[in-house]
Amino acid sequence: MKLDGEVMEILEAYDLTGSLRATAELTGCSHHTVARHVAARDAGRPIAEPAFRGRVTDPFLPKIEEWVEKSLGKIRADKAHDRLVALGYEGSERSTRRAVAQVRAAYRLGHVRVHRPWITEPGMWLQYDFGDGPVIDGKKTVLFVAWLAWCRFRIVIPLRDRTAPSVFAALDRTFRTAGGAPTYVLTDNEKTVTVSHIAGVPVRNQQTVDFARHYGVTVLTCQPADPASKGGVESSVKLAKADIVPKDTNLLPEYASFAEVEAACDAFMDHVNNREHRATRRKPAAMLEEEQLRLHRVPDTAHTVAFGLSRSVPDNTPMVTFENGQYSVPAHLLGGRVFVRSHGVGTDEQVIVVHVGSDGPVEVARHNRARPGSPAIDDAHFPDHREKVPGDYTIKARSAAEAEFLGIGAGAHAWLLEAAAVGTARMNVKMAEAVAVAKISGTAQVDAALGEAATYGRFATGDLASILNAAVSKGKAHRADEKASLAQGTAGWAAIGQPVTPGVDLAVTDGLEESA
Repeated sequence: MKLDGEVMEILEAYDLTGSLRATAELTGCSHHTVARHVAARDAGRPIAEPAFRGRVTDPFLPKIEEWVEKSLGKIRADKAHDRLVALGYEGSERSTRRAVAQVRAAYRLGHVRVHRPWITEPGMWLQYDFGDGPVIDGKKTVLFVAWLAWCRFRIVIPLRDRTAPSVFAALDRTFRTAGGAPTYVLTDNEKTVTVSHIAGVPVRNQQTVDFARHYGVTVLTCQPADPASKGGVESSVKLAKADIVPKDTNLLPEYASFAEVEAACDAFMDHVNNREHRATRRKPAAMLEEEQLRLHRVPDTAHTVAFGLSRSVPDNTPMVTFENGQYSVPAHLLGGRVFVRSHGVGTDEQVIVVHVGSDGPVEVARHNRARPGSPAIDDAHFPDHREKVPGDYTIKARSAAEAEFLGIGAGAHAWLLEAAAVGTARMNVKMAEAVAVAKISGTAQVDAALGEAATYGRFATGDLASILNAAVSKGKAHRADEKASLAQGTAGWAAIGQPVTPGVDLAVTDGLEESA
């Protein structure tokens, strides 16, 4: 096969000489080669085009085409080769594979589905779909993904389930996040939207019809296998799962709580909506500001018909009653109003509490079914609660005398608890005595003595003075060394025969000082 440059030299030489043989002598090739290239140029065919040579599979091409047509383009080349051998085919399996691939490619081109790009208008279309979310407390969550078709703005909200109230709450939050409601809402044919099909026509769920009427939107379901109108939100679901759900591809750690999943969804939305979209070459958040002018206003009150029964939260106890059972709600809802409903059956039945605020309906609590007399309580709903244990008393002074005694220190607290536990008599008198002694001997010494008295159960009259005297004696202890001896000396004999000077001896009797 001649290269393009060699073919051009042959044609140039022929134009100069006008002779096939002369051109062949000048270019060093056969005059038949010169004639072939000249004829191809005169016929308008590409130069240097290889000559067609028959293939071993040519006689069997009609049969291969028949098999491909019958199998809708799915027949395997090895199975086709076995059939051809049975028909007398003597070629290799490699040749068969090439022939089958060529016929299958032609079949696909003849049966390909042509898609026309879907051109949307601002404020017209919002699509939503679902994806499997992270696992929290052993249960899989759901990612609700909404997509405004014109501005490509994505909204991702984690849900506990895919029930109608949860979906309606997510849609309300979506409308408020986007700053308005569109004209049409497009989704799949789920039970929350379509209850059945009759003659190919979807029958709408009555709750969905009420919801759409409340917000002034039209809920539609997409046609089966129609990626042109639903592909945007499906791609958004795939992207959200790749970035939020922990997988080996992203090395994300497991989420410890549902709040962490919500924070991850918020971070994802902030990231994708503030970067340039590859189709529009603009940021979706910036385009949303333009589309908001075409969105209509969202009602101030959310649609609550599907959220359950209305219940008022008492002013002092964050508990609500539902079907003979009591369930806790967050403490910040005291005096507010919530909606309660049940979901599931049997052991999997749960009671769900929803609060409708300025940001729309939000699930605030989820409990297992409670039995009458045994309320379902979440400790997180009582942040400032201190559990009261019998015998664990909170010490709080209620008079100036008590405050003065407790001000001595931790030893006074311990003495009060232990003395009261054993029924000590005249405690007020002994506490006043400890305060008086603390002013003389020092607070630190009396506090240590009171702690020691509490430890060893010494609460009788005079025990505090005895412990203090023992502490002083320990401080004056004599120690033997090379310069001093513990042997008794004769210094005490010097007082013999001297006059006695009267002194004062303090004795503590029932907390009163008497002179002796």
